[in-house]
Amino acid sequence: MEYINDINIQEAVIHILDSNSTEPILNEYTLELSEDIYKFLHKHIEKCLKDEELKTAIFNSERNIVKEIVQDYLNGVDNDFLGLSKELSRQLFSIMKGNVNIPACDLIVASLITDVGPMIGILKMDYVKNFTHSVEFVNDKIGIGIVPQAAGLPGSSQRIQKAAFIKPIREGQIFDLYVIDKQKKSSEDDEYGANYFMNSFLGCSIVANKRDMTKTFLKAAETWTRSNITENAEQAELIRTTVKSKLKEEDSINIQEISNELFKEDPTKRQDFEVFMKGNGLEEEVAVDKAWVEKKLKRIRLKIDKDIDLYINEDAYHDNSKFEIQRNGDGSINMIIKHVINYIEK
Repeated sequence: MEYINDINIQEAVIHILDSNSTEPILNEYTLELSEDIYKFLHKHIEKCLKDEELKTAIFNSERNIVKEIVQDYLNGVDNDFLGLSKELSRQLFSIMKGNVNIPACDLIVASLITDVGPMIGILKMDYVKNFTHSVEFVNDKIGIGIVPQAAGLPGSSQRIQKAAFIKPIREGQIFDLYVIDKQKKSSEDDEYGANYFMNSFLGCSIVANKRDMTKTFLKAAETWTRSNITENAEQAELIRTTVKSKLKEEDSINIQEISNELFKEDPTKRQDFEVFMKGNGLEEEVAVDKAWVEKKLKRIRLKIDKDIDLYINEDAYHDNSKFEIQRNGDGSINMIIKHVINYIEK
């Protein structure tokens, strides 16, 4: 996956999209990027671009206003950033008016320069309930209370549910934009309401990348192991160790080869493992995203016999002077923490 490490905000603007109103409230001025505002926007954008649920996508072939106006801006055909942001807001607002399940928001549009080129960032800032104090004078005495603020913006530490970062479209490129489109499952959600951001607003489709395939491979292997190796901790540990070793050592993993290695004495499990992995949308050969693997496998969390939680970093896990797994030969294992000279209780 193409990771973005350097972000520079050139311009940004905020508009109010409240579906209870008849029209969006459109700003006539870009934001003054003071130190605090710049830091607030930068943290949100950086958090989005590092989010585990960030996907890569391509625009669908059908005509789409968002794609066309953003490409005109990125390619220098139309340099009216404020006009661009207003049209994006109108497009999203018209969709919101058609479905009561879409929450009101402030829409932030930003012009970005990154280490992979220029982009337009679109952040849907759903309102969060905050609280503040209120001061009243009652009979010449000060009374201080707490009142809710229903239209607060997500703080820097909170995650945005829907965002897009659109690149200039170039011939031969694998994807056109990054997308976050987190879904809140509800019995009231219909298909249109749940998928409006990608389907109706952006008009794009997900493109699988190395990170997604690597995540899917690791998750599918763990799911299969939990379901099929329930009373043999020794075999389960061998599967998990082998899978992680392959992810760290290989640039790609062949599902048939790793299945043969894991279950060479058990053709039934071998076939079942292969079918399950491919049933999760994996090809025969899985390209490994090394950057994601390095980050993901830094720490290991073990849930042991439902009673014990153990957090351990990767180095300690593989250091026999600190931690060792002993196989007892009956399917059980001993996990030994060694040479403890200091510990605290939390």
